[in-house]
Amino acid sequence: MRAVYLKMLPVFCIAALIVSPHVILAQESQHGTDQNTTSEQGPQQAKRTLEDLEQLALKHNPTLAQAADAIQAAKGRKLQAGLYPNPVVGYDGDEIRPGPITRGGEHGFFIQQDIVTGGKLRLSRKAAGEEQAQEEARAEAQRDRVLTSVRILYYKTLGAQQLLELRQHLAEVAGQAVTTSKQLYNVGQADEPDVLEAEAEAGVTQLAVVDAQNNRQRLWQQLAATVGVPDLPLTSLAGNLEHPLPSLSRDQTLATILAASPEMKAAEAGLRRAEWALQRSRVAPIPDIQFRGGMRHNRELLESPLGRPFGLEGFAEVGVQIPIFNRNQGNVQSAQAELASARQEVDRVRLSLEQRFAPAFQHYSNSLEAAERYQKDILPKAQRAYELYLNKYHEMAAAFPRVLIAQRTWFQLQEDYIGSLVRLWSAVSEIRGMLLTGGLETSGPTRQPMNTGTIDAQF
Repeated sequence: MRAVYLKMLPVFCIAALIVSPHVILAQESQHGTDQNTTSEQGPQQAKRTLEDLEQLALKHNPTLAQAADAIQAAKGRKLQAGLYPNPVVGYDGDEIRPGPITRGGEHGFFIQQDIVTGGKLRLSRKAAGEEQAQEEARAEAQRDRVLTSVRILYYKTLGAQQLLELRQHLAEVAGQAVTTSKQLYNVGQADEPDVLEAEAEAGVTQLAVVDAQNNRQRLWQQLAATVGVPDLPLTSLAGNLEHPLPSLSRDQTLATILAASPEMKAAEAGLRRAEWALQRSRVAPIPDIQFRGGMRHNRELLESPLGRPFGLEGFAEVGVQIPIFNRNQGNVQSAQAELASARQEVDRVRLSLEQRFAPAFQHYSNSLEAAERYQKDILPKAQRAYELYLNKYHEMAAAFPRVLIAQRTWFQLQEDYIGSLVRLWSAVSEIRGMLLTGGLETSGPTRQPMNTGTIDAQF
């Protein structure tokens, strides 16, 4: 047994290099990423923070510019809805014919103006103002969508970055084990199966590193596209998934969402707009006053000894349209139906928020429970089991394969722990973002909320 211990002692020394998950996560937040990443980026390149990415998104994401344009368009419609009808100025002629009496007829100008009654312009402005409020609420919702998407992708990319570091560390240990096994084989202290097993283990860890690198690259591309800068160079992210875990109250959080959700604000503005539109339809039959007046020069000769022309004459017309056949009854009926639909829309949005909140909060609760258990119970036990097997191997009371199994389990649990932290912060970002995701989805009156029933398990 002593000979076996001496034979495996170098391998044991390599395995003992593994550090705890808490050290790995802390090192990332304090000292940066792996050497390969540093060499690619340059030693002086600063890490990206979440705040940096949010500011880039607010500046470059095209959907936010679209939302701002929609607000300006609504402001223009509001301005137009309150403008008074333009007067009509024109030429007026009558009895235009040659002759000794008419002498070419009557010629002059007129001014025509419609006088709007019934408060139609005021009601049109009110309805257009609520349309502007709707667009402002949609712009707020789009801002939440963009920031929530950036935050979720930030945490996923940060998790992928830390997972890559973990797997690179394991691959480094596995590579050192291969080197040591070959050295032991050359001096007759190891068998060929030992070398082959070490090489196979190293190959598996290298594949895991490649998978982690590709996953990180994918997430970075998604993050850069959401930010609006698709050629944003890959850099390390600053942050720590283990900073104080968030605590949310179900009832209080749901109440906050229902009270502050921009989707609810848009629906309520739509309801008010429909109410004003119905009032506007009802006053539409009130006739506007049509006024027309002007001056003419009448060249017809007076029946008098002097034979002088009539000269300047004034004229005026006042009229109203009598609502006998068209009392706007079709538009009133349509406005009533739209008002009923707007009321249902408020209820629909409220129910939709509650429906989407349920799975989002479940993801949060499950992820928080998992992260806390990994942190306080599972990882310490796995670490303790590894240390105990290591001590028993020291005392030649346990076979080294048991040490390797405990080591492998510990690393896998570290990966699972990182995954639970990513899912936790993704769920928190979604909830704090009013359940709005889809940073490159266009906003608009007919846009349906994204289904947020699931959160990507592979961050």
